[in-house]
Amino acid sequence: MRDTRYAICEMLAIIDYGMSNLRSVRHAFEYLGAEARIVDSPREVERARALVLPGDGAFGPAMENLNAFGWLEPFYAAIARGVPFLGICLGMQLLFETSEENGAHQGLGILRGSVKKFPRAAGKIPQIGWNQLQIKSSSRFLAGVSQNAFAYFVHSYYCDARDENVIAARTEYGVSYASVVEAGNVWGAQFHPEKSGADGLTMLRNFLALAAGETAELRPET
Repeated sequence: MRDTRYAICEMLAIIDYGMSNLRSVRHAFEYLGAEARIVDSPREVERARALVLPGDGAFGPAMENLNAFGWLEPFYAAIARGVPFLGICLGMQLLFETSEENGAHQGLGILRGSVKKFPRAAGKIPQIGWNQLQIKSSSRFLAGVSQNAFAYFVHSYYCDARDENVIAARTEYGVSYASVVEAGNVWGAQFHPEKSGADGLTMLRNFLALAAGETAELRPET
């Protein structure tokens, strides 16, 4: 049955900058009752109650598109005024300062750190499939998600966060890396919550609760 609890979240803007399959993300939020809209104009950011930046593909072209289409200043302004902002997969990586993917690239610089390629010791690259979340803080985004829950990943590069305080969960794949970040009204998930079953829906539901001005029940630290 469709959950209509968060229909008041008007509107949740899913950013279309030419680098993602947006429909599965929109479908997941609509299933949870949100008015989720795919937007391709930076002007629409001003009306949004929450912003979601998905992403598939390479870091450099993604930043080129964001710059070319005029998304950066609206993003910074929205975050400054407290609008909840969620980066998914490549969208999380773009939150950081730099990336070494196919050369050196500047990111949004919202979080301190860099995006690096998995070491050869990780095994098969890209990492494709289910892996566990080592939840290490009382995160509002992860409220109700059990320790070592599985999520669905597809990526060749990982986020090396410089500020340990923003890391809400880590994952092991040849190296221990930040798989969930949280800093004020900014969240990031390296995996795809919309493809991660019931736990993934719980995370998106928590994000909607925050966008609607509610407080999710925090999980205790373990």
